[in-house]
Amino acid sequence: MFEQYLSIKEQYPDALLFYRMGDFYELFFEDAETAARELSITLTSRNPNDASRIPMAGVPHHSAKDYLARLLEKGYKVAICDQVEDPRQAKGLVKRAVTRVLTPATVLEDESLDAKEETFLAALFWNDRTDTGALAWAEFSTGEWTGFESKKEQELWQWVHKLRPRELLIADGPAALHKEMRAFLDEGISLVPMPAKAYFDHAAAVARLLKAQRVTDLAVLDLTDKPELARCLGAILAYLEHTQLQEATHLAPFAPLDRSRHLLVDEITERNLELFVRLDGKKGPGSLWHAIDRTITPMGGRLLRQRMRQPWREMTPILDTQAMVAFFHDQDGLRQETAQALKAVGDLERLSTRVCLGRSMPRDLTGLRQSLAGLPHLRGLLTAAAPPPALAKLLDRWDDLGDCFDLLHRALTDSPPPTITDGGLIRPDFQPELTELADLADHGEEKLKALLAAEQAAHALPRLKLGYNRVFGHYFELPAAASKQAPAHWERRQTLANCERYVTAELKSLEQKLLSATEQRNALEHKIFLEIRDRMAQARPRLLFMADALAGIDYWQGLAETARRWDWTRPTLHDGLALRIIAGRHPVVEAVQGASSFIPNDLDLDDDRRILLITGPNMAGKSTVLRQTALIVLLAQMGGYVPAREARIGLVDRVFSRVGASDNLAQGRSTFMVEMTETARILRQATRRSLVILDEIGRGTATFDGLALAWAVVEDLARRQGGLRTLFATHYHELTSLEGRIPGVRNCNIAVKEYGGEIIFLRRLVPGPADKSYGVEVARLAGVPPRVVHRARELLQILEKQGGEGRARFVEQMACPAMLPGMEPPPLPGPAAPAVSPQALELRKALQALDVEHLTPVQALTLLHDWKQRWGKPD
Repeated sequence: MFEQYLSIKEQYPDALLFYRMGDFYELFFEDAETAARELSITLTSRNPNDASRIPMAGVPHHSAKDYLARLLEKGYKVAICDQVEDPRQAKGLVKRAVTRVLTPATVLEDESLDAKEETFLAALFWNDRTDTGALAWAEFSTGEWTGFESKKEQELWQWVHKLRPRELLIADGPAALHKEMRAFLDEGISLVPMPAKAYFDHAAAVARLLKAQRVTDLAVLDLTDKPELARCLGAILAYLEHTQLQEATHLAPFAPLDRSRHLLVDEITERNLELFVRLDGKKGPGSLWHAIDRTITPMGGRLLRQRMRQPWREMTPILDTQAMVAFFHDQDGLRQETAQALKAVGDLERLSTRVCLGRSMPRDLTGLRQSLAGLPHLRGLLTAAAPPPALAKLLDRWDDLGDCFDLLHRALTDSPPPTITDGGLIRPDFQPELTELADLADHGEEKLKALLAAEQAAHALPRLKLGYNRVFGHYFELPAAASKQAPAHWERRQTLANCERYVTAELKSLEQKLLSATEQRNALEHKIFLEIRDRMAQARPRLLFMADALAGIDYWQGLAETARRWDWTRPTLHDGLALRIIAGRHPVVEAVQGASSFIPNDLDLDDDRRILLITGPNMAGKSTVLRQTALIVLLAQMGGYVPAREARIGLVDRVFSRVGASDNLAQGRSTFMVEMTETARILRQATRRSLVILDEIGRGTATFDGLALAWAVVEDLARRQGGLRTLFATHYHELTSLEGRIPGVRNCNIAVKEYGGEIIFLRRLVPGPADKSYGVEVARLAGVPPRVVHRARELLQILEKQGGEGRARFVEQMACPAMLPGMEPPPLPGPAAPAVSPQALELRKALQALDVEHLTPVQALTLLHDWKQRWGKPD
């Protein structure tokens, strides 16, 4: 047995080998120690008294799924080694073989999958000779896959970070993964180095692709001019064949990702806007997903995630989606009935995948039956409500899959068992042969009694009895005195002192049927189940079409329900660059705090206001305004309603964000280094149609360094393509002097009111710069000890008195023409403090004595002329 175990384990060194022994899966050696540690199960030994003891651990076969799910969640691979022959018929050791390798990205079981999240398997390849690379990814449980090529290696890694695949295939070798790139990978991503020649070879990849997609030319897949992408796709196919031990026949027709059709939200923006998780990495309240997800089905939930990652940037799909959402938004009864109908729909995509790959269990087919049962009713609901054109077109192509439902309804029992070999799967009346076997298995005793009664009546033998023993089986028994009346065709089997025992051909035939009826019935039900599964597998294209249709309906009603619940409005989108939001709110903050606690804000970006410099104290709400603007744009280009009284959105191609402060110790990057890296990406990649939100640029370094960098960033954003749409929150009040100096730059501030020595945050965005930062007051509100606050106020007064002139000189120098591109700025003057001249002292006294309120215009002109004669002449 150990020889067999070790020979199989040698083929799968990187996986935990679950070796089937009776009713248990056993693990040995290092695998047993790992499983015992990760699953908290008992570590035993095959030979505990031997010096060369072999560690051993096991889990029951019937409950292995739970243990497997826990191991996969931790990133382990598991090779399932099953008995591949009947132990009753085996001669010697039962044959065993690995039937499947479970990996984090190739699981199909619901226990290991989040219903509304994708689980991606990705492959990345970079060709140094051509300076071109590609990234491809597949959702194995649904069969969807796509990818793209790029001349920018950094862009590929950005997408890896954005998609967060559970497994990433890379070409094995010293240059396969740059050291600095490792830090981009989350802990949940398993790197899988694969032999480049075996997995990323172009010729082999093309052969696998053509076979898997059943095409004869790469042009059909739009891959003729994308060799690196073909390599990645071939690597995915090879990996699936290796782990699943069968061809990936369920994969959808491949199409490269068209990034030009979607608003791009990079991984940094996705994190900063807290689309799916909060900044602390946790799910739940505080994320946009939690605030807007009202989908019912798993397919609808996954479509919502896809649209949040990739909103549209084309007008037509946005307007079509808006029309659908409005259709459900305006009809509360229809929306509620639709949601109720969708509750009966299971995950058609993943169900059909398990069916197609032969991995489905009875509950999968009953789930499919339940999902199909309500399709006619749902179609009737939508058709009767005068749907918009796009939905009407979908309903014209609607497929109730009535033939599939009818087959499943007629064949499957109401509550089949969890396995496919124990019988009880198929209704007895589904086939005549099955009816007979079920009748025998369930009513065998009655048939024996009926045969006895028939023999008694036919031969006038009222004393005839029916008996059974292990030697002869069933028999007829006559008293010795009546043995002469036994028919001639009866076969005597045993003579006893007071009776004779007989068998008949009919009794032996019935007995044989009874003995084998259960086994034959189970075998026939298994055969019928496989035939039904094959029929459902052939219907997979139809099932996937309806899965897409139901996902869309669920997506639309979910957005409509969210809009109705929070009183959102339908935005207007246009091809210009202006962006106008009236009474906009932050959808997540509003969901957490309630609508009554949130103060809306107006915001305008147009030709005269391309860059808004937003000032105000900490905690006033600058970051909230920045984030809510970006979220409103995303929601609008998803086709949904937005949290505002009115919104006019000029289409956006990318949303960039530089928000918050964080370091990256794994890369050895300080907070300021991370800030500058993210800023550099924005300045290099932003286009005329982008929306940029920046929060506190330059705060991680010395004051003048940070101010100079923030100033230069504003200049660059204003100079490029007539000015990029930007919201720039800052504490550098010196930047507010840029209004009027640089076209398109305007000042705004978050209003604050001082009352009774306290500050009140009004949360309103108003025109103009803030008068001061209120940093010391915010520190006091945060609970900083009074002695520290008091000392800070003293120091602030000193710094304000001594540093005012120096700060003014700095602003004057930064705003002078020497700041034009390509020219070096003049050296800043030192903080000289020249002696005050007698003339200046005399002028100061004259100003102090001047009564401005009672000065007439003529007196003022006369006084000014007199002063100029006395003190205005050159020295």
